[in-house]
Amino acid sequence: MGIFPKNQTPSSYLISQWLFLRLLGLVYLVAFWSLAVQVMGLFGNDGIAPIHLYIENAARQIHGHPFTQVPSLFWINSSDVALKIGCYLGILFSILLVAGIAPILMCFALWFLYLSYVSVGSPFMSFQWDILLLEVGLLAIFLSPWQWRQNLAKQSEPPKLVLFLFQWLLFRLMFLSGAVKLLSGDETWRNLTALNFHYFTQPLPAWTSWFVHQLPEWMHKVGVGKMFFIELLIPFLILAPRPFRYAAAAILAGLQLVIMATGNYTFFNFLSMILCLFLLDDLVWPKKIRNKLEQARNLNPDYHSRSWPKPVIIGFCVIAIYVTSVQFLFRMNSKIPWPKPLIQMAQWTMPYRSFNSYGLFAVMTTERPEIIIEGSNDGKVWQAYEFKYKPGALNRRPVFVQPHQPRLDWQMWFAALGNYQRNPWLVSFCQKILTGSKPVLSLIQEDPFNGNPPRFLRAMLYHYEFTSFAEKKETGNWWKRTQKGLYLPILTYQNGKLAAVQ
Repeated sequence: MGIFPKNQTPSSYLISQWLFLRLLGLVYLVAFWSLAVQVMGLFGNDGIAPIHLYIENAARQIHGHPFTQVPSLFWINSSDVALKIGCYLGILFSILLVAGIAPILMCFALWFLYLSYVSVGSPFMSFQWDILLLEVGLLAIFLSPWQWRQNLAKQSEPPKLVLFLFQWLLFRLMFLSGAVKLLSGDETWRNLTALNFHYFTQPLPAWTSWFVHQLPEWMHKVGVGKMFFIELLIPFLILAPRPFRYAAAAILAGLQLVIMATGNYTFFNFLSMILCLFLLDDLVWPKKIRNKLEQARNLNPDYHSRSWPKPVIIGFCVIAIYVTSVQFLFRMNSKIPWPKPLIQMAQWTMPYRSFNSYGLFAVMTTERPEIIIEGSNDGKVWQAYEFKYKPGALNRRPVFVQPHQPRLDWQMWFAALGNYQRNPWLVSFCQKILTGSKPVLSLIQEDPFNGNPPRFLRAMLYHYEFTSFAEKKETGNWWKRTQKGLYLPILTYQNGKLAAVQ
């Protein structure tokens, strides 16, 4: 009998496993490349949130060994050179994973290296795709075959329990995305008007967002209804018989493609899509590929690569299922009184950020506050700093930037929803502009002072909206805005200190 039986449900996921690890390597490659071009401006010694300061503060505040609460390689060395080398190593390991070299070793190295940045990179490394990549990366360690060079013809079947963990992750990711919108009580989701606002209020709109925003309201309501249908019902097909699983994979991946086409969500959508591979057993792939694989495996019928020992897999899966189930039920507003030892076990895993709960846009923002940073040498004439991707100049077309994530631009969106007291990094950002930090200025598209620090700096708050077809035709602008006032006091830098101008 062949490995692809025709008259019974096959259990083989060899091709999906092989393809997934290579696509995961590409995601890691994008993540580390994206970080590499920003790391000095964000975390370097002259950056907005220097990692060496975070390490020093954590060492003073954490009782016991701080590594257990903040697992990171940067306890060893947090210099600028170390930050750069970490990114370059991440790129190298990603390429090796794509090439199938030592997959277990590469998966572990990539997971721990990325965790090292996430652990100490607040607030710029605290997005849902960062923790999703860590969870996927941890599971991938136990999915990977024990081979120095991954050979599809000789590798063992991936453990069924690990396959289940990937399917459980996909279920949680999709189902919670819909559930949190209803559980939040937000009226725009309940009356299906959320997409009236989403396209212009999302963190980094694309030019397609402008056009989709112009659609009539009834189409937006239909879109919300379809989204709820997909996120709340389709996940239940993940463990259904083969035809339903195939359909679920296509529908869930299709939703991610639509989101990618109308916004910028870094590598999140691509990472979500490759999870759908675990709904596709090997019979879904072209017959020519399956026949070639079967012939190759028949040449070595008695040799398959080693797998993880069963006790290790079972122990890991028990912990993973328990912790993620607790988080899932908590996200669903469950009030189950868990025993204290079990709560402590869940808490023990938290610093590793690899068992998580999910759910984006639980509450839809209906307005778009936007912070515009301006400098002046006389306190009268102010000139704006133009960011690379976030809205600024009204006539600048929104762009596609995914899978790259400009983390400063993203964080500016969150800061605008609050105040500067809750976003101390923004004050640090302003100080770096006033002191002429080259790494920080490299994160900005246009410096009106050509690298020379201005005497004064201010952050103005505006409300932005997309223009209509008629307004765009008349003005050429993609955006219109209304000034709301100062976001934080006018700042200056004198005698080595940052001061507010009275």
